[in-house]
Amino acid sequence: MKQFAVIGLGKFGFHIAKGLAMQGVPVIAIDNNEDQIKEISEYIQDTIVCDSTDINALREAGIGHMDVAVVSIGENIEASILTVMGLKELGVPVIVAKAITRVHGQILSKIGATKVIYPEREIAKRIVKNMVENLHYETIDLSVTMKIAKLSVPKIWVGLSIYSTTFETKYHVKPIAYKHHGVWFTKFESEDVLERDDIIVVIGDSEHIEALNTLRH
Repeated sequence: MKQFAVIGLGKFGFHIAKGLAMQGVPVIAIDNNEDQIKEISEYIQDTIVCDSTDINALREAGIGHMDVAVVSIGENIEASILTVMGLKELGVPVIVAKAITRVHGQILSKIGATKVIYPEREIAKRIVKNMVENLHYETIDLSVTMKIAKLSVPKIWVGLSIYSTTFETKYHVKPIAYKHHGVWFTKFESEDVLERDDIIVVIGDSEHIEALNTLRH
């Protein structure tokens, strides 16, 4: 089984190291902060307090024998670069490095990182993908008491005119936009009728907006 080293135990590095350990993967956790090491030691036996920018310290820690090193020092660009350079010189075959900007990532690639990752960007992509694939119900807070909801038109609303008084009298919300055949509309005509695959955006107080979540698509 491949051996991993995770260098830098911020939120991202911590969860990477913990995740590997929980899957039974041999992993060494490294950080120059003793408090971070104490926190991860609950999950990982092999931990080292070490300045990863010092190649001699990495060598003494045996990091040169690792199959994969994950460098999660994105916030300190200089330390990140120096660490990747040291790992490359020690002959670590696979170096995965976290970057916080495109330029940072380009530098890491040029000096030897096998793969550069942008955690914030990837998380954002997953969130967007999840939002797109799960359009049934999504809310945005406008204030403590007011919200906007975007939801796929539930069956009970199919056939309703966008101008129907039902929205305000029964659900206490007001339509402000809807998507029909892939096109968004914010100006309505009296003959506009909601169809099965439409998406509607409504505004109302928090209580009534949250109540819409009980409607079934």
